[in-house]
Amino acid sequence: MDHRLLEILVCPVCKGPLDYRKPAAELVCKGCKLGYPIKDDIPVMLEDEARKLGPDEN
Repeated sequence: MDHRLLEILVCPVCKGPLDYRKPAAELVCKGCKLGYPIKDDIPVMLEDEARKLGPDEN
């Protein structure tokens, strides 16, 4: 994942910051509790494609 891209990407729902989780290949918004998948090194920033984080995930 390109570091420069990570600096400009925000959550499409709340416009908050995203955390990169390399092992899970996803970008996580802690505010919305959503995980956006990264497929073939391209973040899929669609709310419909996002995974809802479980209660034990930060």
